[in-house]
Amino acid sequence: MASQEPPETRRTDRSHWNWLLLVPIVIPLLTLLFNKEEPRLAGFPAFYWMQLAFIPLGVVTTLIVYRMTKRKED
Repeated sequence: MASQEPPETRRTDRSHWNWLLLVPIVIPLLTLLFNKEEPRLAGFPAFYWMQLAFIPLGVVTTLIVYRMTKRKED
C-alpha cells in the first residue's frame, strides 16, 4: 500500500526580508559614522559606545527577519 502522506515541500529562503540582514553588516563598515571621539557617553568616546550599539542593532534586525520569514504552522 502506498502511503497517504503529502509530498515533501521544498523550503525556500527567498524572502525580500533577508536583505534587511545587510544592515548590521554594512553599518559597522561605515567608519565615517563613528571615527571620532565626540560625543562621549559615560566618558567613552563615540568609537567605543557605537561599536557596542551595533550589537543590539544586529539582534533587532535578526529578530525582525526571523519573525517575518518564519513559517506559519497550519
